[in-house]
Amino acid sequence: MSPNVAPNVAQLTIRQKMGNRQGCAVPRCLPAWRRESRASRPNAMNPPLIESTGLSAASLAMIRHLVSFDTTSRESNLELIEWVSAYLQEHAVESRLTFDDTRKKANLFATIGPRIDGGVVLSGHTDVVPVDGQAWDTDPWEATHAGDRLVGRGVCDMKSFIAIALALVPEMTQCDLGRPLHFALSYDEEVGCIGVRRLIADLANVGYAPGGCIVGEPTGMELVVAHKGKRSYRCRVRGFESHSALTPRGVNAVEIACEIVTYLRGMAKRFREQGRFDNNYDVPFTTVHVGTIKGGTALNIVPRDCEFAFEFRCLPFDDPDTLLGEVQAYAARFLPEMHAVAADTGITFEQLSALPGFDAGADSEIVELGRCCNHGTTFNKVSFGAEASLFHNAGIPTILCGPGHIAQAHQPNEWVTLEQLARCETFLRRLLDQVGNRNA
Repeated sequence: MSPNVAPNVAQLTIRQKMGNRQGCAVPRCLPAWRRESRASRPNAMNPPLIESTGLSAASLAMIRHLVSFDTTSRESNLELIEWVSAYLQEHAVESRLTFDDTRKKANLFATIGPRIDGGVVLSGHTDVVPVDGQAWDTDPWEATHAGDRLVGRGVCDMKSFIAIALALVPEMTQCDLGRPLHFALSYDEEVGCIGVRRLIADLANVGYAPGGCIVGEPTGMELVVAHKGKRSYRCRVRGFESHSALTPRGVNAVEIACEIVTYLRGMAKRFREQGRFDNNYDVPFTTVHVGTIKGGTALNIVPRDCEFAFEFRCLPFDDPDTLLGEVQAYAARFLPEMHAVAADTGITFEQLSALPGFDAGADSEIVELGRCCNHGTTFNKVSFGAEASLFHNAGIPTILCGPGHIAQAHQPNEWVTLEQLARCETFLRRLLDQVGNRNA
């Protein structure tokens, strides 16, 4: 362990890790098809399928293998991380791991090429959202060929990008790279971009200074140079119970909560109709959204408690603290009337999550590199959040570019087209041309 690393972050090379399995989750019983998949290694797949798309057999096999790991955020991702570490070791590439406090989840960072500052990080999260309650037509943990698509949990968001990059490792190690290529695989992106924060902190502690980062979130293989920031909150309203026949003697928490929700809806309408706007975004204005609400116990009881969760997804020029302050000021109008009935009534706001936005700018070096690899001149900005802002705000200029579309992520029968996967492989091969010498 490096003396410069915080004690709650464990680092191991793959040689150390494979000799010390402490902290690994006990494998759960798996269906027969899962056991067979885990025991096997990626092999060349259906040749006619490959020939019709331009996607290599190695890439398709790697996608299928990574999808077979159930890395739902509530589960450990160590089985996948250990497999990737061993795969990289076979190609003389060592891995650096940072664990969560339970040591049941880990990030992986690995470098191919010279140990110098600069180079490009290929970043992806290993966790996926649950399949619980979704109506799947196929096994979600098997990447199934259906027409011109692959179907399976994570094929779009975002194991395919990771897999295609990993499938190119044999070629990467044979190139005379002038700049390093780094792999950054994280845990718990889907529940708040948690794991990558430790990975980034560890890179700073040990003095790694990559020159740029490509996050392979599903963008339709279009270059994305910015995403919105996000803040989420919970509002709790404490009222005063009474019999519903005596409503003036109570304080109705549900009604007051609904007044605040209605105000939030009005804010959303104001942003939608009056702006300000940035038309490079898929949704070109700041949005306000209420996602859950619960309160009350029975129809004939004036409800004492109600709570709801809401979020802002902000353009860079809209400050979420200012927006929250506006909502709090509106809510405060109800307090005198509430306190006149009962002194212990009130309204509180709790922040649930925060993810900054970022904008790499149209003319930055990482954007120019993305254009070279994509053979395009245009770029987009997106409303969904990602780990990109955390890399970028840590001094690593970042873009997003990956196969599939966000509308297909998190859905039952999640899918990505084979054409998108082939474009991703072409993109990464062009990146390899930019940083290496294939003829060396």
